Formats: sequence, structure tokens, C-alpha cells
Amino acid sequence: MANLPGVFSAKKKNGTVYYRSSMNFKGKHISLGSYTTEREAYAAYKKAHELCEDKTKTIYDYNYSYILPFDKWVSILNFRDNGIYCKTPIYILSTYFLYYFTPEYALKFDVDDLFYYSKHTIQRRGGHLFVAEYGTQFNILTRYGIKNFAVAGKDYRFVNGDNTDFRYRNIEIINKYHGVTHHMERGISTYTVKIHINGDFQVGTYQTEAEAAVAYNKAATLLQTKGVKKNFPKNFVMELNEIEYAALYNKISISPKIRNWK
Repeated sequence: MANLPGVFSAKKKNGTVYYRSSMNFKGKHISLGSYTTEREAYAAYKKAHELCEDKTKTIYDYNYSYILPFDKWVSILNFRDNGIYCKTPIYILSTYFLYYFTPEYALKFDVDDLFYYSKHTIQRRGGHLFVAEYGTQFNILTRYGIKNFAVAGKDYRFVNGDNTDFRYRNIEIINKYHGVTHHMERGISTYTVKIHINGDFQVGTYQTEAEAAVAYNKAATLLQTKGVKKNFPKNFVMELNEIEYAALYNKISISPKIRNWK
């Protein structure tokens, strides 16, 4: 048993002793993490207490020389100032909240997303943002109707130009269906469909987004029946019921190159 305040010793399965640090603040028990030495665990406890007592401290006062992790710093600050404890590094503002990775880098979200991101840790890898659910990683863009492999500026855009701002009003979906690209020329709106096999192949150009989405599905199904071994993503066309979809599927025309694929 450790003797320093807020520090408790524990053992790993192999018998190695380590130290856990925790504190009580505003009636809540807050875990501060696990540490190799008793002194490190106490240093984290001491820094967390200082943060609670000194209300002038902000996100930007964090120093990476501190043993207390940055995500704990943010969680404690948010609890101190807003009375809500989140295990993830969230700081709540009046109409939205910030999810911090570093003092200089944070994502903005609507309060409607607070429950979700207080329960899911966002991970960054190769410029992509993921959360883990049921043992699988999901790109957070899918929460906003942005399909996998969508291209920023082509398939979707951040209205104010800030790609850290995930508030719903700031995300505009330009192309919501696989293989479909919207074009506007001289006031005329059209939708071009391409499908990727060994390169992009033109399926056709259509007057409506729904027609284009169905054309992509028809091309994908036809190619698979012709032996193309690729798991093409299919479009769920929300504008059409089953009868309307079937009628359009039978009626829609696709490129002869796709129809005659060998």
C-alpha cells in the first residue's frame, strides 16, 4: 500500500508492482491513470489538485513535462468549469463542444453529439479520424452521411472552410452516392456515373441523382454476374420505395461497354 495521498499500489498478473492515482473532486471519484513509480503517481495527483484549485488554469497552460496526461487535464478542466465529467478530452462551450488532441488542435461538434463522443475515443491515423465500435473501426465522417473514400471538396465540403468543424450546419454533402458525381453547367444539373474496375469506366449521365445511383447499382450487379470479382458498394436510394426502385432499375440504360463486358 502506497503512503502518498491519492496513490495506491497494485500488481500486474506477472507480479510487477505499479501505482494508480486518483482523486475526489466535487463528490466524484476521478481516476488519474497508472504509473511506474509512486512518485510519478503522486505528481499526477498533485497536478490534478492544482488544476482544480486554480481557476485561472486553461487548456493552453498544459505542459508536456507534466506527468498528468493531457486528456485528463481537459476532462478535469471541463468538470471544474462545467460540472460534467467526460472520460474523453471534451470541453463544453455554450452552443458546441471541443474534442482536444493537443492544446493547439481540437475538433468542433454540436452538443447533439456530446453523449456519443463522451463514450467514444477518437483516434487519428493517416489523416483519418476513427472511433471503435463493437471491435471495428469506423471513420467518423460516416456519422455525417459522408461515404467511405469520399473526396473532400468533390463529394463533401466544410462550408466555412474549417475541416475541424464537424457541426452539422458546416457539412455539405455534394455527392451522397457511390460512383455519382454532380455537375452544374449553364444552369443544367446532371449526374455522371463511373465505376472502378481496373480504372474508372463511364456508366452514363443522368438527369437525377436517384437515376444515377440506381445506374451504378445496375452496373455493379451486371459486372458481378459477368465474373468481375469485386465487392462493389451498393447505393441505398432513400428517395425510392421498392416498386419505384424496381421500375427504374429495369428502365435505366447503362453504357454498352458495361453491358457487353467480357
